[in-house]
Amino acid sequence: MDPNPKTYPILSYTMNLLPSLGKKHPSYSDFDDIDIEQQAGQSNSSASPSKTAAAGTGGSKLESSINREVELMEVMPHLKDPEVLSAMTSAVSDVSQTRSILKALGERPDHESVDSAKSKISEIESNLYDQIQEIEADSRLPNAVELEREMGIEAEKEKKIYEAVIKSDEMHESYETLLKNAEERLLKIYRLASSRDRKGKGVAEEERMVDKEMNEEVVRILQEGLSKGIERVVLCDRELRYLPEEFGKIRGLVSLDLSTNQLQVIPDSISGLEKLEELNLSSNILESLPDSIGLLVNLKYLNVSTNELKTFPGSIIRCRSLVELDASYNQLTYLPTKIGELVNLQKLLVGFNKIRSLPSSICEMKSLRHLDAHFNELHGLPHTIGFLTSLEILNVSSNFSDFRELPVTFGELMNLKEVDISNNQISALPDTFGRLDSLTKLNLDQNPLFIPPAEIVKQGVDAVKEFMAKRWVDILLEEERKSMEAHTQAQKGWLTRSTSWLTGYLVGGEKSPKAQVHYLDQDL
Repeated sequence: MDPNPKTYPILSYTMNLLPSLGKKHPSYSDFDDIDIEQQAGQSNSSASPSKTAAAGTGGSKLESSINREVELMEVMPHLKDPEVLSAMTSAVSDVSQTRSILKALGERPDHESVDSAKSKISEIESNLYDQIQEIEADSRLPNAVELEREMGIEAEKEKKIYEAVIKSDEMHESYETLLKNAEERLLKIYRLASSRDRKGKGVAEEERMVDKEMNEEVVRILQEGLSKGIERVVLCDRELRYLPEEFGKIRGLVSLDLSTNQLQVIPDSISGLEKLEELNLSSNILESLPDSIGLLVNLKYLNVSTNELKTFPGSIIRCRSLVELDASYNQLTYLPTKIGELVNLQKLLVGFNKIRSLPSSICEMKSLRHLDAHFNELHGLPHTIGFLTSLEILNVSSNFSDFRELPVTFGELMNLKEVDISNNQISALPDTFGRLDSLTKLNLDQNPLFIPPAEIVKQGVDAVKEFMAKRWVDILLEEERKSMEAHTQAQKGWLTRSTSWLTGYLVGGEKSPKAQVHYLDQDL
């Protein structure tokens, strides 16, 4: 669970110095041969050898770890610097917190356990469906609804233990990525510390010098932009920490690329770039965008992916020229309520966020062709999704236990070509699914589907469409039959009432024939 010093030497060294571990001196002895990527089945005893075992061999693990530490210090002498260590330990706080959580959860389950858990969940859901079908078929049960509810509750309880195994595996998987990113962060910090002569210079001073050099380049570009009226600026991968306010004065700028830096904020003065059409802010550490971004009325392409955005400013809806918006890999929990006012948007990418629902206004995007909302927490799609008549590609996969059904209006998406709804909890496709004539690519994997059945799904997209189309026709025919039957019953009821009256008249003779005929005329 701790990072292997062979794979992540700087991270392992740094984390061993954290106060939470209660150690005063760096040592690899507890981390040796422990790797988050170790193969399933490796014993805990081999992962955490005792000191006795370590001391019992000539080339002991303790000696090996000490030697490795010495080698690391020789290669990276600045690791002894208190300021460097302070910066590094701060940089890995997220790893430390995640590791604490994972230690509480225990070791990562092996692949066999994960596959078994998934199989058990499918089995529980299949059994539940069969039981519910039996209850609904038995008309003698007066409390069928209550029975179904209780069975559903029991099934959910039974599934929880298996779902916990799957979630644990997913968390460990994410932890692997976190370790890789942390090692890269620490390497950058070290390179910064060792990039020049450190005599009399602290880490903070070095960072200021780096910022100064970078800003000199930015100023040069600014001056060039103001004097020559340049239209395109590329400042990607420069470790920029901030953007000068003066940038907003390059009025003729059409394209600005600030990707892969360390920007935390974008100045309000960006609103001065009134001709800007392309803005790439991806791979920074932005937590928000300025409200002034709504003044970029000519903006067509906006990429803010791989940041730390939690919300979008409401003013984004004023960017009516937007054609493509990429906000994937952020911390978004919702989209602006009126985002549908971006009527020219053709591509919306919001995958890998924490969005629980899409606003209903999204269905007003008549130009939208590509919608990607996979790996979120979606509970479903808006009921009016059928209004997106231009939609060609839809990916709502990997919303896992939250996503359970598609709305019946799904069949109105007549131009839909590619659909990915894998890794959800969808048990049945909507009856209108067979109307998707343009559909050529379909992924239904990892869903507890029973409509259509598994043997149909295995045959591919055409078989699924054919099955659902036939099912839809059968439903329409059944509804028409019921309607005609109801109409016939109504006619029979009228004739029965009329016959009864005539019989009464002939037998009783209480009313005059003239009066009775008048009554029939009224009925007719």
